Amino acid sequence: MQSTTLRETVDLSAYPELTVIILGFKLRRLRAFPAMLRIGRGLSQIRRNPPEGLLAHEQMMFAWNHIGFRQYWRDLPSLERFTRSMPHSDWWRDFTRDPQGAGFWHETYGAQGIEAIYVNLPGQRLGLGQFAPVVEPVGTLLSARQRLKVHAEAHVA
Repeated sequence: MQSTTLRETVDLSAYPELTVIILGFKLRRLRAFPAMLRIGRGLSQIRRNPPEGLLAHEQMMFAWNHIGFRQYWRDLPSLERFTRSMPHSDWWRDFTRDPQGAGFWHETYGAQGIEAIYVNLPGQRLGLGQFAPVVEPVGTLLSARQRLKVHAEAHVA
């Protein structure tokens, strides 16, 4: 009997530096709702006019107060250029000054390794933080690029 199940895979050979980032935005207080709306407007702009290197963008819901996004980038330098440019750089600066009762996190996966950051989510363990020790992002753990390097070196050692 022949199976009617369609099985497929993807050929990623054209994307040797593929970088996947999963982002989460969690309302910890109702006053965070305007911040969530600002993020939504920014993401709508990204969907209409994708930055160089962004291959795909998907939205997801973790809970009524916790939205997420998965983005596929050609490589880490493309993602970094985007994070250092407008509108992202303004949003990030404003958010870190006053999270307005919201929490934010991201995890990056790619050929370089895996890294994560959690902002304004005290005592809440999400993603990798559910099982790996959570530490302060200082020194070599300050930026995503540095965290990827530290974790890659630890894997080789």
